[in-house]
Amino acid sequence: MILEYFYVSLILSILLCGLVAGLVFGFAVVVMPGISKLSDRDFLITFKNIDRIIQDNQPAFILVWVGSIAAVILTFILGTLNLNGSVLYLLWLGSFIYIFGVQLPTIRFNIPLNNDIQNLDIVKLDEAELAIFRTNFETPWNFWNRFRTLNVIGVIIVFLFILYLG
Repeated sequence: MILEYFYVSLILSILLCGLVAGLVFGFAVVVMPGISKLSDRDFLITFKNIDRIIQDNQPAFILVWVGSIAAVILTFILGTLNLNGSVLYLLWLGSFIYIFGVQLPTIRFNIPLNNDIQNLDIVKLDEAELAIFRTNFETPWNFWNRFRTLNVIGVIIVFLFILYLG
């Protein structure tokens, strides 16, 4: 019975992590390259507006993002209680990568950078200040977003492999 709950939570983890992957992948290959063509002021205003939707706790985003964390943790617990051998190690690997390779960089790097933009009075900055702020934001934000994108894709592959083996 508990093993059945494990597979339900694993499928939910795959679904929610897949949605997270789609979001960060979309930012990596469409949103950020698209807005990178804008002037510094327009880039910062545009990103600030996009991020404001997330920071205002958009319900679908919160459900998917927080739900993915809860689903992965539940899957980790149920799997630890029911699996053994290489499948258990794969579960630990996938869960570890999700928490430390997707969520931790988000908390440690992307969110503080987003908060910096939210606190910025973009209209009052001159062109030189805008250019400096954009460079200090865009380069690290993109690096950490690509990092978490690759990691979440890897997690989904690991979780799908576990489902295949089960």
